[in-house]
Amino acid sequence: EKAQLLTTFLWLRLFWRNEFLVWDPDECDGVSRISLPVKELWSPDIIVYEFVDDDVSQACPYVYVNHTGRIRWDRMLRLVSACNLEIFSFPFDVQNCTFTFGSYMHTIRDVRLSPALTFNEMSINSKQYLEASGEWELVDLLGETSILKFGIDEWDIITFWVVIKRRPVLYVVNLLIPSSFLMLIDILSFYLPPHSVDRASFKMTLILGYTVFLLIMNDLLPSTANGTPIIGIYFSVCLALMVISLLETVIITNVLHHSSMKYQEIPNWVRVIVLKHIANLICYRWPEDVRPPEKPQEDKPESLNNSTGPWVVQHVSQTPERHPNTNGGTISLPELQLICQYLRDLRAHLNSMQKESELQGQWCHVGYILDYLLFRIYLLLITCYAMVIITMWCIWISQ
Repeated sequence: EKAQLLTTFLWLRLFWRNEFLVWDPDECDGVSRISLPVKELWSPDIIVYEFVDDDVSQACPYVYVNHTGRIRWDRMLRLVSACNLEIFSFPFDVQNCTFTFGSYMHTIRDVRLSPALTFNEMSINSKQYLEASGEWELVDLLGETSILKFGIDEWDIITFWVVIKRRPVLYVVNLLIPSSFLMLIDILSFYLPPHSVDRASFKMTLILGYTVFLLIMNDLLPSTANGTPIIGIYFSVCLALMVISLLETVIITNVLHHSSMKYQEIPNWVRVIVLKHIANLICYRWPEDVRPPEKPQEDKPESLNNSTGPWVVQHVSQTPERHPNTNGGTISLPELQLICQYLRDLRAHLNSMQKESELQGQWCHVGYILDYLLFRIYLLLITCYAMVIITMWCIWISQ
């Protein structure tokens, strides 16, 4: 199939009449039929015009001669012929291969050809002999007699059209069903949490599996076939969709895990487009304890006692003052200032950690929203692609 060659085993039975080999059985002890070496008699040089290989079939060295001069020669042929394959619908394809029988040297002035049986009888007999299971199924056997003209010479020829259909079960089980499962797994992989699971490695494994399918299909299909099979388009587009899915995962992973995102404020255009419009478009469900972030406000300093005014430390005299503590001792003012400084640093650190956590959470929601959006776009592409494949298949069926 790779070289577009059809190997056929034929049983060829030739009949012709030799008026010089006639006798009366009554004068020859009732002998009405004898066998003679074929090399000792003239035999028609019938060949198959589509033959492309050496004839390695087993030779039959004898012929049967009837007392009326009718000669029968049975030959077993292993025929390797060229067959132009139409593989658009592979593996549901139906092939039509041609066999043309004719004389190599003798024109119609010397040899005339005609079928011994009707073409319908030949088709029925061939189907009975080919009932065994195999990759191909014989659909029909058609034929006609015609005259081949070349210059001023004419040859009698008999043309047979062998219509065969491939049994697709093997290819459906080994190619189509596993590839459909891989596409289904690729779709379901979008439900993996992108922030805690290495989704990219999982998708790379699926792409490698699809590459194996492409290599297997490349070994099955003819290298010089006319056109591209629909299954080849199917695998190529599926591989392209998987690559697009991987690129989407890379983008989402970059948004969720980029270290600089933790310290950058979300731009206003991202806040408006992604967190507002796109989130409403895809019906994004915000957690109950989280609300869509609004436009950031300027930070205002707060006092230690939760008042709105700034914390002010007034200048005092250089003479350290003593203040009584609860234990009856005294605490100097510099010690109070040092404690206040420690509290301000601690509060600033806590505010920084809280702001970093809020920014990280906001960027996570940006990544989740984009992930949901790209997932729905991916589903839309797969749906459109499936409709195109079904439409192409229906057009081929109708033709």
